[in-house]
Amino acid sequence: MKRFWLSSAAAICLISAAGSALAADMSRPPPYAPAPIMPVYNWTGFYIGANGGGAWASGTLSNNVTGASVSASHSGFIGGGQLGYNWQFGNFVVGGEWLFDGTDLNASGTAGNFSASAHTDWVSTATARFGWAFNNWLWYGKAGGAWAQNSATATFLNPVTGIVTQASGSRTNSGWTVGTGVEWAFTPNWIGRLEYDYIGLDNWNVNGVFNQFSVSRQINMFTAGLSYKF
Repeated sequence: MKRFWLSSAAAICLISAAGSALAADMSRPPPYAPAPIMPVYNWTGFYIGANGGGAWASGTLSNNVTGASVSASHSGFIGGGQLGYNWQFGNFVVGGEWLFDGTDLNASGTAGNFSASAHTDWVSTATARFGWAFNNWLWYGKAGGAWAQNSATATFLNPVTGIVTQASGSRTNSGWTVGTGVEWAFTPNWIGRLEYDYIGLDNWNVNGVFNQFSVSRQINMFTAGLSYKF
């Protein structure tokens, strides 16, 4: 009988110890699992892409003899491509970009005996870019040189002689550009963008035998684009 009681007491002690250990394990907090580290996007690299949107050309075509002028303002479609390279230093991003877009910007008008029309075939810019990255988002500005292929025609009716004279010409105008935009890298290689650019072009003169006129033209562009980064 004594052995029975001793065995029972030992069993009770073992069960009690096992229960205490289990309770301690259950009350112990689970081991800490660190949060996964999200990769930070790197903007450094070469990219190439396409863009399209709307453009607004403003300016005047002025008769240099009479001083009459007509508006050369008109809106139209613009589209083409871009290529460039970015370098990232911390959050700061710098780079260079070349853009070439075709346009259908046409404008014409009449003022008394003077009528004129202007057309822009294409625009191109070579710019430096500088921006600030928020992981896979990039806000940037840009500035540099601009060129546009313009053509213009003017007709003048001499009120004294009744003679109609016409002059026409084309020229690749140079100028300057500034712009700003935002880009979103929605995959490691594909980047979407929205951008605004202003292009200021030099004035140019068209000289005919009895008809000389000058052309002033500036262009505003709003485009959306898609680029592939290598």
